[in-house]
Amino acid sequence: MNKEIKILLVEDDANLGSITSQYLMAKGFNCHWEENGELGYQSFVKNEYDLVILDVMMPVKDGFSTAKDIRGIDKNIPIIFLTAKSMKEDTLKGFEIGGDDYITKPFNMDELVARINAILKRVTTDSDSYFDDLEIGKLTFNPKMQILSMGDFSVTLTTKESDLLTLLYKNKNNILDRNHALKAIWGDDNYFNGRSMDVYIAKLRKYLKQDDQIQIINVHGRGFKLLL
Repeated sequence: MNKEIKILLVEDDANLGSITSQYLMAKGFNCHWEENGELGYQSFVKNEYDLVILDVMMPVKDGFSTAKDIRGIDKNIPIIFLTAKSMKEDTLKGFEIGGDDYITKPFNMDELVARINAILKRVTTDSDSYFDDLEIGKLTFNPKMQILSMGDFSVTLTTKESDLLTLLYKNKNNILDRNHALKAIWGDDNYFNGRSMDVYIAKLRKYLKQDDQIQIINVHGRGFKLLL
């Protein structure tokens, strides 16, 4: 199972980051390591991961801020916080943001792996977490090939259409925050990019009409919701 699991590790301590990523890979995980929260967030936007490990204290963007941004585009991805502090306030803040677990430095590598496996055991019952072919109602969507199909119907989406549909699917039946989606896909939440996203939403609605049970609704002042 581990060989299928993709982990994003965000840790600014070069020594710890290198050792941890190598250890996780030795245990069969596919681990990608970034050295600050901003780089970690950008990597999360561009790639598919099954679990995220975030150091709390980091330059450029701390772990809590990074987690908030990640939660803005994926409410379900498991997050583990690494903290050098054992302060109760930090632990509570991490859980409030949506962290699934935390581990205090210095930590035992085997304990980290045990925590990872415990979380994955809870979430891997949902096969969609691996993002091969996604079942969107009666339609099938392949994010890698960017193809949406059903029966004789098939369309190859543009990169932005594909990225937007993937974000909507990750948050299916929940609100996808408009500003988070704009920053994740367009890099900026300005007015012109917002108008562009509205055009892409309209295009996705047209494609998804193949299944009349699917809806993308506007949530005023907040964003969009894919209803399945």
